[in-house]
Parts: sequence; C-alpha cells; structure tokens
Amino acid sequence: MKNIILFTLFLTSLLNAEDLKIKANSFKADENTGISVFSGDVNVVKKNDELNASEVTIYVDKENQPTKFVAIGKVSFNIETKQGAIYKGQAGKVIYLPNEKEYHFFKNVHLKQVNEKKEIIGEEVVLKTTEGKAYAKGVKSEPVIMIFNIPDEEEKE
Repeated sequence: MKNIILFTLFLTSLLNAEDLKIKANSFKADENTGISVFSGDVNVVKKNDELNASEVTIYVDKENQPTKFVAIGKVSFNIETKQGAIYKGQAGKVIYLPNEKEYHFFKNVHLKQVNEKKEIIGEEVVLKTTEGKAYAKGVKSEPVIMIFNIPDEEEKE
C-alpha cells in the first residue's frame, strides 16, 4: 500500500500538477524498464477524466514522464475534451498517449458524446482531445455505426 501511495504521488507530480489518482487491487513496477502495472478493479482519475479497467499498464520515459497508458479488460471511461465535449463509453482496450492527448479505443468500441447525443460504434476509434476530433474504423464484417439524435418536428414544439 505504501508503494502505491508513493507511486501515485510520483505520477501526480509528473502530470502538469493535476492530481492523478489510481486505485487498484495490486501494483507492481520495474524502474529499469519504466513499466508499472496496476491490476484488479483499476480506477484512474485525472481532473474530469476517468478510466476503469481490469488492468492498466503505464510506460514512462528516461525522464520518468508517462508516455503511454494501456487499459485492458472491461474498460469503461468518461473523457472531457479541451472544447468541453463529454464522452462516455466502453471498449476492450484503450491506449492513452498523454503527449498527444489522444485516446485509441479498440474492440467493440461504444463511444457516446453525451452533450451532443452522438454515438460511435466500431472496432477502432481515435479521439484527439485537444483538437476535438474523432476517427473510426470498422472491420470487414462490422462497419462503423454513427448514431445522431435528431428530434422530430413534433418534439421541437
């Protein structure tokens, strides 16, 4: 438990002085490789963003700056872009690249833009949080599905 607290404090100081809170059932780190693995009911919270998964692996560079977060197993998330768009969803795997402020979602992706009532369903989706852009790919047997909530004339009145 002491190691988790120390590591969380360390990561917090690295990420633009914004609090990063990680909760998990277990934790292991290797300073030589720069890889830390949190497993079992993992919950990662930073500002308005939240990521939940069975396992989250964090990679850091030689300056101990995080370069990649990889979440696998029952991944769910809440993300707010720089423009204030709020996304919620789930995927089989999520990769977050903090330097680029990009999320890459894989396997049975279901991404909802809550404040615009839009949904993207696909096998691979990229969300660029600083640009407010999203890209999606389907697979040959399953195309990308985009759902918009457009009110009927009766609903508008």
